[in-house]
Amino acid sequence: MPIDTKELMRQVGRIRIVTSRLVDEHLSGEYHSVFKGQGIEFDEVREYVPGDDVRSIDWNVTARMGHPFVKRFCEERELTVIFMVDVSGSQCFGSGARSKAEVAAEIACLLALSAIKNQDQVGLVLFSDRIEKSVPPRKGRTAVMRLVREVLAAEETRHGTDIAAAFRFLNNVQKKRAVVFLISDFIASGYERELRVACRKHDVIACPISDPRELELPDAGLIEIQDPESGALLLADTGSPRVRAAFRRRAAEEQRRLVDMLKRLRIDSIPVSTARPFVDDVRRLFRRRQVRARRG
Repeated sequence: MPIDTKELMRQVGRIRIVTSRLVDEHLSGEYHSVFKGQGIEFDEVREYVPGDDVRSIDWNVTARMGHPFVKRFCEERELTVIFMVDVSGSQCFGSGARSKAEVAAEIACLLALSAIKNQDQVGLVLFSDRIEKSVPPRKGRTAVMRLVREVLAAEETRHGTDIAAAFRFLNNVQKKRAVVFLISDFIASGYERELRVACRKHDVIACPISDPRELELPDAGLIEIQDPESGALLLADTGSPRVRAAFRRRAAEEQRRLVDMLKRLRIDSIPVSTARPFVDDVRRLFRRRQVRARRG
């Protein structure tokens, strides 16, 4: 059933208010120092003054004018930021106040607001086991609010997850280098090759979303569990310590595999949970990147 329009707008408004404050209080200026432009671009020609680098002299203009002129360059500041957001069935899950889909919308909004404050443009790819929607990069707050609305409105999908197909789509449509935030619970397999290809062209950052109940089962006796993506039902005896231990081991192993893969591909990550705020995790990523940039 589609999400109620009034409820959708209420959620969008709440996320806008909360994330705008977080950007102003915690992330202002940090984004700019972490995500720089892709090089330098020509700005103007001006007369030479003592102390200018002679290598910047524009000899054609100098010859025409009869005295030295130099080329002035500036940083090519504008970036394209793409949010690839998983909207498969498992994203609807949340054992507390927020679902993973809502958290995905919140972190996308936070990062997108940081981007537009620096005059960058933001785009969106929503995917499940197919491309659900693609929004071309645009500038401005309106683009950010549309991004949030689209993520929340897709909350009811019940399809599986195909990260490989999502990156094949991105690599085909996004020719210019971009900063790509992959926001997903990573309940998928067989996508490492496409992810590696994307990393050669783009600056990919993973945002794995998890919920505490996906990591450890409660002692609730005999319960029926439904796979939110396939619809399959499973009867589980959560009162059994052995069942809970097996579930915990499997969940921990899946997390280890994801962490190992991201390290292998040298992909930065922002781990996100439905159970706690994430702004400190975003700031930790920014600080790591700042330190790395200073070291060269």
